[in-house]
Amino acid sequence: MKKLPVLAMFLAMLCISACSKHPQWKAEHVFIIGLDGWGAYSVEKADMPNVKALMDSGCYTLHKRSVLPSSSAVNWASMFMGAGPELHGYTDWGSQTPELPSRVLNENGIFPTVFSELRKAAPEAEMGVLYEWEGIKYLVDTLALDHYALAPDFTQNPTALCDMACRYITEKKPVLSAFCFDNPDHVGHADGHDTPAYYDKLKELDGYVGRIVEAIKEAGIYDNSIIIVTADHGGTGTRHGGKSMAEMETPFIIAGKNIRQGGAFEESMMQFDCASTVAAIFGLRQPQVWIGRPMMQVFE
Repeated sequence: MKKLPVLAMFLAMLCISACSKHPQWKAEHVFIIGLDGWGAYSVEKADMPNVKALMDSGCYTLHKRSVLPSSSAVNWASMFMGAGPELHGYTDWGSQTPELPSRVLNENGIFPTVFSELRKAAPEAEMGVLYEWEGIKYLVDTLALDHYALAPDFTQNPTALCDMACRYITEKKPVLSAFCFDNPDHVGHADGHDTPAYYDKLKELDGYVGRIVEAIKEAGIYDNSIIIVTADHGGTGTRHGGKSMAEMETPFIIAGKNIRQGGAFEESMMQFDCASTVAAIFGLRQPQVWIGRPMMQVFE
């Protein structure tokens, strides 16, 4: 009988140790869901109940600005690299290597990403990036990842990326992951932005967001997770890359553990602030070359 208090004390200390493994982290899991070509102009009209539930339970802005040009690779790079093209050097829609010399290279020979910074701080952290557009892999520092994969042709397998994401979540419970959908950009180019086809695709993508949220719950990590839904750029007509607000303004939605139920925030946000905000979740010290600012107003 005298051993019981000792055993209870040991178990309590073990629990405290496990729970405080990363006491500076605001959450143990961060999931970034990126929708290529999702313009903020569309949010009010879109039938996206799962996305809007995250907006209601967390914080968001519909005025996050892309960097110029308002096209894919340069903005995905900025989202993950915490700086603009003047510093990371990726300047074209399909950049695979920097057209300008990156101002700084990390140990993997690429401009520092939020993935490489977390890898240095938490070498054991499971991290992965899954995508429909192959260009993503050149922008995330794959050497810092445990897992990265291209989904099969999404025009023939529209649910493939969502299926892969849900399996990855339930099997690996990643600390940091990004799931980058190529739509609605593909439909935007084919049928046009702000068209019935565009809104149909947003409704479909919202269903994938809902499935990913359910997978996080099934994995038993929802209460210790932060979910971000955002985009690289918007569009107008069947194009993007220019300087109109329809092309440059994108949503940024964040919800989950230690996130305020604050609704829309008015502070300005740029594409490269995404990396800084994720870095703040994990208590990371930003590389000096980053110019992003963490959106500290979203945290409790």
